[in-house]
Amino acid sequence: MSNRFRSLVSLVLALVLALSVCSFSAAEGYDKVVFAYATFNNIPTNDVKATLEEAINVITREKIGVEVELKPIPIFEYSETVSRQLQGNDQIDIFQTLGDFNVAVSTDKALDITDLIDSCAPEAKEIIGQDWLNACTWEGRLYGLPTMKPIALTPMVIYRRDIAEELNLDFSNVNSPADLTDILRKVKEAHPEITPVAAVNAGNIGLQLTVPDTDYLTDDYYAPKGVLMNDELNVVDFYATDAFRDVCNLARTWYLEDLVMKDAATTSSAAAELMSSGNYFCYIASYSYPEADTAASLEAQTGNMKLGAKIIGSAFLDTTAINALTWCVYSMSKVPEAALKFLNLTFSDKEIINLLIYGLEGRDYVLNEDQTVSYPEGFDSNTVPYTAQLSCGTMGNFFLMYPMAGSTYESLDWELEQNKTAKTSVAMGFTFDNSRLKSQYTAVANVITQFLPGLVCGSVDPEADIPEFIDRLTDAGLPDIINAKQEQLNAWVEANKK
Repeated sequence: MSNRFRSLVSLVLALVLALSVCSFSAAEGYDKVVFAYATFNNIPTNDVKATLEEAINVITREKIGVEVELKPIPIFEYSETVSRQLQGNDQIDIFQTLGDFNVAVSTDKALDITDLIDSCAPEAKEIIGQDWLNACTWEGRLYGLPTMKPIALTPMVIYRRDIAEELNLDFSNVNSPADLTDILRKVKEAHPEITPVAAVNAGNIGLQLTVPDTDYLTDDYYAPKGVLMNDELNVVDFYATDAFRDVCNLARTWYLEDLVMKDAATTSSAAAELMSSGNYFCYIASYSYPEADTAASLEAQTGNMKLGAKIIGSAFLDTTAINALTWCVYSMSKVPEAALKFLNLTFSDKEIINLLIYGLEGRDYVLNEDQTVSYPEGFDSNTVPYTAQLSCGTMGNFFLMYPMAGSTYESLDWELEQNKTAKTSVAMGFTFDNSRLKSQYTAVANVITQFLPGLVCGSVDPEADIPEFIDRLTDAGLPDIINAKQEQLNAWVEANKK
């Protein structure tokens, strides 16, 4: 056999082998991962979403052999939608817990990623650190990755500066929600066409989370089922406390004086949309940024309406502060490794996380010379094709995101300092296992859903409804939950020698 013939045979064999490998790769394709995330902003059209997905997939195909389908869900529909779609066997591979980390674990929705993190998410593991990862463990096993962000949330009132300046409103002595009442009355008197207080989202006007030094014991912030208060290790019914009654009474006062929107308990609109309408003066929410940076960041969400921010409470850190916004891989996912690899990129890849938050540069945002972000001229958060900017504190690594114009990188130092100096719960690190109380949790949650929105938004009389609320909670099994929490907490304290 001549050398030339041998070379020809070798070339043909090489081509056949290459073609077979390419055919195999094409047949195999990429693992598809469905990423379900909550957004406070508008849901993009399918065409807009498709262009964003492709921009992300250009990166993920090369880096991790994965294609991603985005599933943005309105914040006020998120938990119910995810639960319903998982039960209906719709594909969701990655989801976030919105105050329900313990429920996600106890109902077997969250995958145990202990043995996967080193190979699939080593960068995220290093970035987050073991102390924060410990808040997402259950009986020594890891079930998720907490959002890497400034976690010391501080209650603030966000208000329109034009009206505040017009009426010479003095916020210097406003240090609590109750201190706001006289200001709201002045606004209503001068502008009867405006409702002073907007809802943050359905069933929430921001008052409940201003109650200081409350550890929700790994429960839903908006529907706690047994809490610790004031540095005491005694689990109590939050709804039977004076602090809760004060919140409801204040909300009722505002409601009766037309100082708060009448349908706050049921609205489907969030604060940014409501403020953009020009029909409201302020809202109350918690943020982890300095006052000026908070206002500047939110201005772009309201059509560049000039806003002010005033702290009206103090930051407080508990286990829930870390694991409330935990990202989990669904336990029944068919592509768990691929899902965790993509989740890892949201913590470690600057381009990926900014695509998720801001969309496409030029179309959805403009990157300024100082590396801050603005909306394109003539657009705001409600009119750009895509943005999830208000979800910046709920996704991946906050510290890789571009700040909004008006914010400064120096503010990150303030935010990190807040994380270090904020008051910390005496039960930091404790996680409650509610797996033996599923029926009570369901029954109690149903009662809370029925009573709580009206009470904290002022649309019902607390003197009449709180006693009935407490009785119904008792009948639904709340004492069982509180007793179980106390028992587990006592064991945790003993084990940790607190």
